[in-house]
Amino acid sequence: MGFVEDADTIRAKAHLGDIPRPALAGIALGAILVVALVIGSVVSALGALEGASFSVAKDAEGAVEHQADDTGAKEGEDASVATAESSVVIVHVTGAVAVPGVYGLADGDRVQAAIDAAGGFAEGADIAAVNCARVAQDGEQIHVPSLEEASNAAGGESAAGDAGAVSAAADGAGSKVNINRADAAELDTLPGVGPSTAEKIIADREANGPFASVEDLKRVSGIGDKKYEQLAGLICV
Repeated sequence: MGFVEDADTIRAKAHLGDIPRPALAGIALGAILVVALVIGSVVSALGALEGASFSVAKDAEGAVEHQADDTGAKEGEDASVATAESSVVIVHVTGAVAVPGVYGLADGDRVQAAIDAAGGFAEGADIAAVNCARVAQDGEQIHVPSLEEASNAAGGESAAGDAGAVSAAADGAGSKVNINRADAAELDTLPGVGPSTAEKIIADREANGPFASVEDLKRVSGIGDKKYEQLAGLICV
């Protein structure tokens, strides 16, 4: 009965005394249903938001994975390209070949492969001058000389050698003391020849004429066979 009395009190304060109790009960039930519907709508909306968030997160995760896959594929492709480029050896073939030029070889190829790429040896090539079994190096120039070129090079080296020999002979002769032209000071540099002997050599050539040979030096007083042997390799006429 306490509930009924409380309800009557509330109805009196709200000036609802003229409304029958069954009608008030219906109104209250309707209000409860409305509140329940509102709460159900809110719960449903929250569930939809949660599902949308999950979907967005899932899509974002998928996008990240897809991007990672693309990046990995790109890196793999770049690595393949880099590997392919690093396995190519570029050489410059010149000289007596059919088609001189720049050619790409596989890493580890021999010089013969470079010559084959250039069309092979040309007529008159000095084949023996090229080591075809050598491994070609990236960036190098492979020159195939002709037989004429090799012959000219050999002739030049021979001429240079002959010129060197002549020069050495001239230097050797120039280092000796000419007993027909040397003054007293120069003659004095010879072993066993002092100022007195140097003056005798000069006096002898002035009195008897130039020395015809280095052995004529023995006609000078004081120069015997023993001293001449010391001087023979150091003097000339």
